[in-house]
Amino acid sequence: MIAEKGLAGLKTRDLAREIGCANGAVYNLVADVDELILRVGSRTLLRLDQALSTAESAGEPSPQGRLVRIALAYCDFAAENLELWRALFEHRMDADKPLPDWSIDDQMQLFRHVHEPLAALFPKRGREELGITARSLFSAVHGMVALGLEQKLVAVPLPALRAEIAGLVRAMIDGLIARAA
Repeated sequence: MIAEKGLAGLKTRDLAREIGCANGAVYNLVADVDELILRVGSRTLLRLDQALSTAESAGEPSPQGRLVRIALAYCDFAAENLELWRALFEHRMDADKPLPDWSIDDQMQLFRHVHEPLAALFPKRGREELGITARSLFSAVHGMVALGLEQKLVAVPLPALRAEIAGLVRAMIDGLIARAA
C-alpha cells in the first residue's frame, strides 16, 4: 500500500482486508501503526542496503569511485521505489515516543557504505570526524535526490540528476582531499 500510494495510502482496515483478517488482528502482528511503518521501512532499508552493496563492488575499487557509485545507487533506488523511499523520511513519531533500537540500527548500518571509503581516503581522521563527514556527504546527496525527484517545478530529469550527483560527490571528495593536504 505504501509503495503504491505513499504513507497517506496506508489504512489498517484496507490492509486487514487484503491479508484476510479482522482490523484488530493487524495489532496482533504490530503494536501500532508506527511499528507497522517502521517495519516496512526496515524492509526498504534492507533492499537499499543490498542495492548499495551491489553498486559498491561493481566497478573501480578506488574510494572515490565507490562513493560515486553508492550515491548513484541511492538516487536510482529512490527513483525506482519513490513512495517507499519517501516514507522513510516522511513518517514522524510523537516526540515522546522514541525510535526502537532495531530501527535506529537499521538506519545506522547504511552509513558503513560511506564511512568505509572515507576511512580509506582519510586514515588520520577519527571515527567521530569520519561519521560527521559521512552524514554530511549523505545529506548533500539526499538533498539533491529529494529535490531532483520532486514532481513539481524543481524536478530534474533522472539522467541529468545522476550526472549532477556524480559531479557533486567528486567535487566534495576533491575538496576534502585538498583541505587535508
